[in-house]
Amino acid sequence: MKLDIWNFQTQLTRRLAVWSIASIAVGLPLLSIDPFSRGVGIQFIAWGAIDLLIAIFGSRSASRRKARLSPDELLDTAPKETANLKRILLINTALDVFYVAGGIALIFTLGAENPEWRGHGWGIIVQGGFLFFFDLFHALKLK
Repeated sequence: MKLDIWNFQTQLTRRLAVWSIASIAVGLPLLSIDPFSRGVGIQFIAWGAIDLLIAIFGSRSASRRKARLSPDELLDTAPKETANLKRILLINTALDVFYVAGGIALIFTLGAENPEWRGHGWGIIVQGGFLFFFDLFHALKLK
């Protein structure tokens, strides 16, 4: 069965939107617990908001590209669309490694003495770690 890249992009952006909303929902109550939790919460909210924007704009962009094409053009452009999405996901996977490394560095530098900065570091690790697996999973699904 051939992959329908347009439905795949819709699924991907919906999954990212669900993660984004969950991140924000988890982050909000963390703001009022303690400094460590506040750092984690700020990161969850910030990353959730950014990921939600990416999901919204990604979905709209794919819908606009699809709407401009005839049924024959949809078939013709599917391989290029698939290759472009796979390239973007693999680049993001590599960037996710740097995000996690940055979170670790933050824990051992500013976070060594400050629990809020340590929370920021852990928040970045959780968000970057999730996105690493999310991006890699979806990239590997593309042939």
